[in-house]
Amino acid sequence: MKHVIRNLLQFDRPYRQFELLETEPEGTPSFFARTKPRRAKITPEHGTVQRRLSANLAWLKARFHTDVNADVILRPFKLGGTVDALAVGMNGMADDQKIADFILRPAFQIDVSGVKTADLPTYFCENALSMHETELTDRRDAIVQAITEGRTAILLDGAKEAILCDTRGFVSRAVGEPQNEMTIMGPKEAFTENIRTNVTLLRRILKRPDFVCEFRDAGGTNRTKLVLCYLDGTVNPALLSEVKRRLDTISTDMRLTVGRVEQLIEDYTYLPLPQMLKTERPDRAASAVLDGRIALLLEGCPQAGVLPITIADLLASGEDLDMRQPVGTVVLLIRMIGAVLSTYLPAYFLALALHHPGQLSGEILETVVASRAMVFLPLWMEMIFLLLVFQLVREAGLRVPGSIGHAIGIIGGLLLGQAAVSANIVSTVVLIIVALTGLGNFAIPDYSAQVAAAYYRVLLCVAATLAGLLGITAAGLCVTAVMCSAKSFGVPFFAPFAPVTKHAGHLLFRSRIRNRASSTDPMNPERRRA
Repeated sequence: MKHVIRNLLQFDRPYRQFELLETEPEGTPSFFARTKPRRAKITPEHGTVQRRLSANLAWLKARFHTDVNADVILRPFKLGGTVDALAVGMNGMADDQKIADFILRPAFQIDVSGVKTADLPTYFCENALSMHETELTDRRDAIVQAITEGRTAILLDGAKEAILCDTRGFVSRAVGEPQNEMTIMGPKEAFTENIRTNVTLLRRILKRPDFVCEFRDAGGTNRTKLVLCYLDGTVNPALLSEVKRRLDTISTDMRLTVGRVEQLIEDYTYLPLPQMLKTERPDRAASAVLDGRIALLLEGCPQAGVLPITIADLLASGEDLDMRQPVGTVVLLIRMIGAVLSTYLPAYFLALALHHPGQLSGEILETVVASRAMVFLPLWMEMIFLLLVFQLVREAGLRVPGSIGHAIGIIGGLLLGQAAVSANIVSTVVLIIVALTGLGNFAIPDYSAQVAAAYYRVLLCVAATLAGLLGITAAGLCVTAVMCSAKSFGVPFFAPFAPVTKHAGHLLFRSRIRNRASSTDPMNPERRRA
């Protein structure tokens, strides 16, 4: 009998979810040993460089389709006036001035007499190239990758190695201000689409030798560059190993962004709340790295992904710690009240009006009845309809370019609300409830959390319509249970409150800033564990 119960309840199956524990050994946990990382695809450029320059030239022409692709520049020249050579670059990606000044001009002036052919690449790098970043390689795939990134490849006749020079000079957007995380105090810089610029923005803040920026391919044939940013000796090694393992499983041809990478490596696909914090502020990403977290940067994405996160991170703003403790506490309380009102107020009103009218005072009940005298829609349908209209107006305001979007959001809300009341489609009381809900929703700093709150809001409205306050309680308990059981890369969503850790953090009341040498406890940093 006990064997039947054990098999039914699956007591004999090991726990396979990654969890960031203090007893977690360094490296990959043993129960992930069965998961194999992705295998590199065999592509046509796999192989080595040929000694004959003509063979390499024919391969490059075929690989880059130079008969129809005019972007690839093939520049033959004579190294030292005697050795046939070829410089290959991508027009618009490589800087023509750098190629002329630091590659071609020294190549014409160098004396290569008496140098063995096999030693020419090393001799050229050490005695002629005045560039800070050069690399020797004999792999064709590395040459193709370098050319598509804007670097210049130099191939010499008779040599088995090619020289890769950093000549990137493509146009990129300048550093601007954040668009979605506006603050009054603090820095005004935001990430851009250039990954090198983003790394520099972080290094300007974190002037530490243990700050590691690990470059790697994000996965797929497009080979989008991805950077893992963390503090060596502070980040938990098991967390770092687990993140690398998940990134190794990515193999897709789609264009990768931080949001898409999050969906490819997350644990809970159907959980509305985000499991990675997306921020466009370098100072916020740097603060997360100092706490023992990992920041992800992707080429072409003006946002950084921070992991792991908790519910407190979704409700925190970048300037909370810049304010004094009393003022910061008031702001946090107002933000929390707004988040609770945004999620529960519509459902609570439906529960009282439909199932518990006796708990309303006579004046309020008369006002609700009078406002709905000519409304033909049921109360629950009216509430959900207005909530959907609010989301529609908000999305329209976000998608319309420029300052017109703000005008559409304000004017559209006023005109639609007034017209709906005049046409007896909705009542004024429900309109006020939805307006308060919208204001509370805007108090949530994170956009993904705002959308998740809209999802839970509709769910609670359905529960309130079916079972009143009992339905709200049951649905709220289910939502809370799911969120308490969920983890963001091994860290519980409700940490450090459930479970309680040494560092309690601040969610309702902002804690006083103290001098501390260790990082945030829920991240289980290596420095604190040591």
